Amino acid sequence: MPKNLLDQLREMTVVVADTGDIQAIETFKPRDATTNPSLITAAAQMPQYQGIVDDTLKGARQTLGKDAQASQVASLAFDRLAVSFGLKILEIIEGRVSTEVDARLSYDTESTIAKAREIIAQYEAAGISKERVLIKIAATWEGIQAAAVLEKEGIHCNLTLLFGLHQAIACAEAGVTLISPFVGRILDWYKKDTGRDSYPPAEDPGVLSVTQIYNYYKKFGYKTEVMGASFRNIGEITELAGCDLLTIAPSLLSELQSTEDELPRKLDPQKAASASIDKIAMDKATYERMHADNRMASEKLSEGIDGFTKALETLEKLLATRLSYLEG
Repeated sequence: MPKNLLDQLREMTVVVADTGDIQAIETFKPRDATTNPSLITAAAQMPQYQGIVDDTLKGARQTLGKDAQASQVASLAFDRLAVSFGLKILEIIEGRVSTEVDARLSYDTESTIAKAREIIAQYEAAGISKERVLIKIAATWEGIQAAAVLEKEGIHCNLTLLFGLHQAIACAEAGVTLISPFVGRILDWYKKDTGRDSYPPAEDPGVLSVTQIYNYYKKFGYKTEVMGASFRNIGEITELAGCDLLTIAPSLLSELQSTEDELPRKLDPQKAASASIDKIAMDKATYERMHADNRMASEKLSEGIDGFTKALETLEKLLATRLSYLEG
């Protein structure tokens, strides 16, 4: 009798939970967990996590003192909230949590570096080693340069909103620890652009993109890990069995767990090593040219940064409202 798909997947791929919902992480017990501004904003509005939000707001008030303006307190709490969730998650999992730099800094290398150092300092102040934290940064050229600096300092990075081979190559050459190519968002773009309702899993444009990146990395011996992200269905996940890591939402983890079928390995480093692939020399001009030529990657990167920015703005308002309630 075959095992469920989730158990089989775990034998060849590190499974990561893509959620800020701590109860879901307790249920599925992944090795690592990732969050993003949208997930943290959603979790912050769940009644079961009101205590985390309130404690973060009270801590920010204590730090700044009773005379600080409410807007300053809410702003500091906003900076700390993702770390507050990260600390709770790290109590459950064995591995690493990804915590995202403010998406509004995505085109500012120096500010991204400063914010990443701040996040790591918060974790270290709470007794968490930087080895257990991945700093999430959008894979703009500026973000990749920030990651190159941080990695040299021993701060590990997860480059997100990644849609094209040019972004992946630039990340690998910058010595980034891990990348998160977005499978489902690529599929969304192609469905809208072509008018097609669906693609078979083996022809899914997001699956093909991650497969191309994985094979390129293994062919040329890059140490950067590939973590497929943003899935729309379990077919996309099973087509990427064997990828270094896959970060999966709780609903799809549940579906994998309840489905029994054989799961063949699809991505294999030995097969990739013998593949015929041309190496691309990457610099800023090449990155920008390839990015401009890739309409999907250009549009989805901008759209992703805008989406995360809106989530952050929602979270700031939520915290300001909650603070006024707490302080009467």
